[in-house]
Amino acid sequence: MELSEIISFSKKNGFVFPSSEIYGGFSSCYDFGPLGVELKRNIKNYWWQKMFQRNNMAGLDSAILMNPAVWQASGHLTSGFADELVECKKCHHRFRKDHIKGECPDCKGKLTSPQQFNLMMKTFVGPVEDKTAQTFLRAETCQGIYLNFQNVLQSTRKKVPFGIAQIGKSFRNEITPKNFIFRTREFEQMEMQWFCHPKEAEKFFDFWLQQRLDWYKELGIKDLRTVEIPEKERAHYAKKQVDIEYKFPFGWKELEGIHYRGDWDLSNHAKHSKKDLRYHDQERKEKYFPHIIETSVGVERLFFTILCSSLKEVEGGRSEKSKKEKEIVLKINKKLAPFKAAVFPLVKNKDKVVKKAKEVFQLLNNFSVYYDETGSIGKRYRRADQVGVFWTITIDFDSLEDNTVTIRNRDTMEQKRVKIKDLKECFTKEFLLTD
Repeated sequence: MELSEIISFSKKNGFVFPSSEIYGGFSSCYDFGPLGVELKRNIKNYWWQKMFQRNNMAGLDSAILMNPAVWQASGHLTSGFADELVECKKCHHRFRKDHIKGECPDCKGKLTSPQQFNLMMKTFVGPVEDKTAQTFLRAETCQGIYLNFQNVLQSTRKKVPFGIAQIGKSFRNEITPKNFIFRTREFEQMEMQWFCHPKEAEKFFDFWLQQRLDWYKELGIKDLRTVEIPEKERAHYAKKQVDIEYKFPFGWKELEGIHYRGDWDLSNHAKHSKKDLRYHDQERKEKYFPHIIETSVGVERLFFTILCSSLKEVEGGRSEKSKKEKEIVLKINKKLAPFKAAVFPLVKNKDKVVKKAKEVFQLLNNFSVYYDETGSIGKRYRRADQVGVFWTITIDFDSLEDNTVTIRNRDTMEQKRVKIKDLKECFTKEFLLTD
């Protein structure tokens, strides 16, 4: 689907709204609506679940605000974390130098010489806004992991190799955020830092790259490719870097980065903090800075990828009354679907059918289910398909007699009768859920 169609779908169906819309909006900021928050939560939960299938993984939630010295040590306050900014002399619009070619794309004006533009967002702590009170909103979540490396070791008694996983907000003062929620100034990251012996780093790099590709395959995301970044284009800390790219409506772009960071982070923080951040390996009888393999993906970017890969336009309709119509179906992985099921009474003006339907809804209220009795049953099916509901559960007149319901599968449209008393067990088996 076209980018404009995805943006329209997202707003219409309660996935993503423009932030501060009643005041004219605010550039590159978005609010996630009722279905959007459910999808984001499912993405984060499923990522977390997959990471913690390994015993040697620990979790962390580090602070957004940190001592400014952290960002000096990490290189974020130098040219290592800056874009080249150019300005059009005619219209005065500003652009990243690497995003344009030749003359200004807006008005064909001439461009100024490039200047370094640091991406860190500044703020102040305390009542006085001067340089001594200046700090920064974190630009990435991983620095909090490196600062807590020794704390995690001591509190969990883990041994190398092991990983630390974190999900959290980051902020970057992007010059040209664009393409909906693909590139924004405020975003969430899902990052994992794997600490290992230097001699095992290459092996673990390949392992984690394959793990991440397998995860996307499991989610049903196709149109992926891997691109190894040449040395001169890599991030300043990366000894090796492979981007997992997805074919978005505007072309191939990075979805996730897999980085071999060497010991750059721990050794630099040890140098600047004057703390010994080496690992004492009792089995090898040596002390060393573990080398780090990083996997990093933005929640919003993955959210957008899932919409791009799951939204399908179905020709000819999916019901007798809409044979000549085109319908939109969100064929999203059932584990990520904002709602797993919807409960429908076949008719809304029959008290006994409605009462039974509401009883079924209450039975399933621990699961992600909604109730709908508005409009014809065909329209309710189409609304459910459009937002990715995997099962629709219909209560009809037979339900009053035999306590069974009709379950309809979103993708196959296959229908089957199931006893009401067996519904919870069906949910648990289908979605790997528990009460």
